[in-house]
Amino acid sequence: MKNDVNGGKGIQSQERVGYDLSLTYRLGVMFSAFWNSQVRGKVVGLAILLVVIILATAYGQVILNEWNAPFYDSLERRDLGEFFRQLEVFAMIAGALLLLNVLQAWLNQMTALYMREGLSRDLVDQWLERKRALKLSTIGILGVNPDQRLHEDSRNLAESTTNLALGLLQSTILLVSFIGVLWELSSGFIFHISGHSFTIPGYMVWAAIFYAASASLLSQVVGRKLVKLNADRFSKEAELRFALMHANENMPAITVARGEENERKRINGDISNVLTVIKRLAMANTNLTWVSAGYGWLVIVIPIIVAAPAYFSGGLTFGQLMMSVGAFNQVNTALRWYVANFGPIAEWRATLMRVTDFRQALQEMDDGFDLKDAILYEEAAPDRLTLKDIVVAAKLGEDIDDCGGFRMRETDVTIRVGEKVMINGDHSVNRRLLFQAMAGLWPCGKGTIGLPPIDDMLFIPQVAYVPGGTLREAIAFPEKPEAYDTAAVEAALEAAGLHSLVGRLDSRARWDKLLDADEQKAIGFARLLLVKPRWVVFDEVLEGMEPEWQHTMTKLLATLPDTTMIYIGRSETYLEALHPRILHLQALPSKSEEEPVAFVAGSSAAAAPAPALRSIPV
Repeated sequence: MKNDVNGGKGIQSQERVGYDLSLTYRLGVMFSAFWNSQVRGKVVGLAILLVVIILATAYGQVILNEWNAPFYDSLERRDLGEFFRQLEVFAMIAGALLLLNVLQAWLNQMTALYMREGLSRDLVDQWLERKRALKLSTIGILGVNPDQRLHEDSRNLAESTTNLALGLLQSTILLVSFIGVLWELSSGFIFHISGHSFTIPGYMVWAAIFYAASASLLSQVVGRKLVKLNADRFSKEAELRFALMHANENMPAITVARGEENERKRINGDISNVLTVIKRLAMANTNLTWVSAGYGWLVIVIPIIVAAPAYFSGGLTFGQLMMSVGAFNQVNTALRWYVANFGPIAEWRATLMRVTDFRQALQEMDDGFDLKDAILYEEAAPDRLTLKDIVVAAKLGEDIDDCGGFRMRETDVTIRVGEKVMINGDHSVNRRLLFQAMAGLWPCGKGTIGLPPIDDMLFIPQVAYVPGGTLREAIAFPEKPEAYDTAAVEAALEAAGLHSLVGRLDSRARWDKLLDADEQKAIGFARLLLVKPRWVVFDEVLEGMEPEWQHTMTKLLATLPDTTMIYIGRSETYLEALHPRILHLQALPSKSEEEPVAFVAGSSAAAAPAPALRSIPV
């Protein structure tokens, strides 16, 4: 089997991911993810309908703007009959626009819904790619709160992308539609100043462009800090959320240790960090409001001031004046779309940065480590597992002699099917690293591990995992609940000492909260009876269990005489009950003054080339 040690570049580059990626690249990443999703057809179909609706709405607004001339002219003439006729015309135009507005609102929401579905499913698929989530959990801030990026960030990005994209499209269409109207209305006007006469073709168009451009420029200058501040806010909010969740999950241990005051200070520190960023964000938004609100009030009179010379010179009727004002406002609104949406655009860019950084980091988990020494994995015969010259490093490093760790005293080990083996050793040895190395999650070291077919192997970690849902689903994990018949499941529960749970197979509950640690481990042993693997590797599972539970579990193991059992640990109960062959681990001296960083369950700095091995919840 080819040894292709994975995961390194993702870890090494995680700190730089974020500000090195251009906006174009980020958009390309998300477009590629969307284009390859199952919702592509739905979103494209809805987008086409939205374009049609927006075009129809723009046409209706042009018609409505043209309606201003005869309506206000009728007011100027005091023509009551024409006034009522124009009201009827208005009712028809407004009714059609109302219908289009309702259709557009519904299509907007459906588009955002399917965009979120595609993005969320893509991120979850990327996250739960074999070994990626485990590796990501150890590389820093990106791995601390993936739930925030998978849930909140994906929702915000999908909704904001839809709203901003449609807003930009609508503003562009309105700009194209009304700029011609405004140009025509102001094209023939002649200015007379100090005896000189001159004309500015379409001067009201240039006035609208200047007005909107000045507002955009000021907004960019005043609000340039918003993107980074929003990114900082999302990050600090996620850290606070994680701290609260972590404290809640571990409240029994915190209470027993009388650590509430310590946790209060820690969480209050996270709250202070969030509030500090929000205060800075509030000041930045306040400064931006000076620009956006100021220009918003000025737009009430600016179009009239711009059109006033043409009106007072007799070049425009009152109705044409109001028509010019309406066209000016539409052009200005379209041009100032970026100004009005500077804050939302800043939030969108911050969210896009968080999502693409997360996705990029996940994909880089598959890049390789450049290690000088690494454990070689190969396929062994179905009836044996081999460990040859095994040395396991305690931390990452180019030179294994500087990484500390341990070696197996027996240099050439062959474990045959049906054997019972215990691997223990010096107290200073982190035996869990050997479990992770055999499972293909920690390749740092030397030697060769020959594994039997992966379908014949199960790895049982020390820390139990009981998924949510029904008890039947928890026992069957990671297989489907219907994989095992009810009679077999009930018999397995009985053998594992879980008599009280036999009648609750289809009850939904937080079993990881209702069951104590020993009962959760017993769930895994019950599943072991259902799977009946040829090979099973334990990671100190029996250590820490109550004596009665240890006796029950070893009695259960004794009913599987044909299963090869490799127990990594120092369980006296396992030793006495199964009389295993003993193998030994010896600590290696480290030349580095740095204390070794040991790998623990639930974290991984690297992934190995070994095949995707199944594991069960214990």
